[in-house]
Order: sequence, then C-alpha cells, then structure tokens
Amino acid sequence: MVLLSLFVLLGLCACEGKEEEKEETETVNDTVTEVKNENTETEEKTLVVYFSATGTTKGVAERIADITGADLYEIKAVQEYTDEDLNWNDSNSRTTHEQNDPSCRPEIASEVLSLEGYTTIFVGYPIWWGEEPRILDTFVESYDFSGITMIPFCTSGGSGIGRSGKNLEENAGSGTWLEGRRLKADISESDIQSWIDSLK
Repeated sequence: MVLLSLFVLLGLCACEGKEEEKEETETVNDTVTEVKNENTETEEKTLVVYFSATGTTKGVAERIADITGADLYEIKAVQEYTDEDLNWNDSNSRTTHEQNDPSCRPEIASEVLSLEGYTTIFVGYPIWWGEEPRILDTFVESYDFSGITMIPFCTSGGSGIGRSGKNLEENAGSGTWLEGRRLKADISESDIQSWIDSLK
C-alpha cells in the first residue's frame, strides 16, 4: 500500500514538472515571436523614385536600386513628353513654357505611392533649363517625407545639379534632404557604390 502511494505521488510530480516545462517553452516561443514581429515592423526600406523622359535617368535609377536592393517608383506624366516638347531651342516648346513658370505643376499619372516603412528615398531626374523638371515639384508637394532621408540625384548632358535639390527640399517642406549629385549616364556600379558609401 505504501509502495502504491509512492508511485502515485511520483507520477503526479512528474506530470506537474512536464506542465511547468511546457508553460516555460510556450513563454519562450511567444517572446521569440514578439521579437521577430518587432524586427519586421522596424525593417528599414529604401526607395528609388525617378522621372525620365528619355530613359537616361531611368538607367541610373535602376542601377542604384540594384546596388541598394531598393524598390523602384517611376513618376509618369499624364501627358507624355515628345521630342518636340523637349526641344530647348524652341522658345514655344512645352518644356520651355513649363520651366519658365515656377508655379507650373504637371499632373502625375503614376499610382499614389505609400511611403510606409521607407527610411531612405533617392530622387532622380534630368536637369532641364538648369533646374528640376516641374513634375518633380508636383511629386514632392504631394507627400509627407517626415522621418525620411531624401537623396536627390540628376542626369545631365553638362549642367550640374545646381539649385534643384534645394528647390525640391523647399517645395517638399518635409524630410531630411542630403546634398544631391549629378551622375553620368554611363556611371559604373563601383562609382555608384562609392557615392552611396560617401553618404553614410
């Protein structure tokens, strides 16, 4: 009888030990899951936004995205630009009229962009008449870049980035804007990497 009682008592103790071990394991698993969820929520993402009328800026933007693992977003105009529109020798061309009017805001055809999760945004564009195309002003005035590092870059046949980066910063009114840079159309990936490293 005494031996039977001992066996029953030992069995109960073993069961209680297993239950406690199970509860501890579940608590640890829950904690790991919570940490994983927190890391996912705070994951930093990079975006490359670009406008390219001839394809030059697009090529550079795609190389930056490849190197940084960033997402790509193309700013498309509702009314696409033709070769005639881009003729800077014609005082009556569409772009001449737009660039001579600082208040001009060409309409964007691209879908509305969600900036959730992005901490860094590269903004690429060609230089027109020494400045950013007015459609870039449309873009930066359409979003809130608070808490996001903004990095302008441009492509150009010869002109530098000029005041375009500052113009975008002033028109945006939000975000932390770094000094921009003109990048050559045929810039190598190693040169792009060196430029990105210099920003850190």
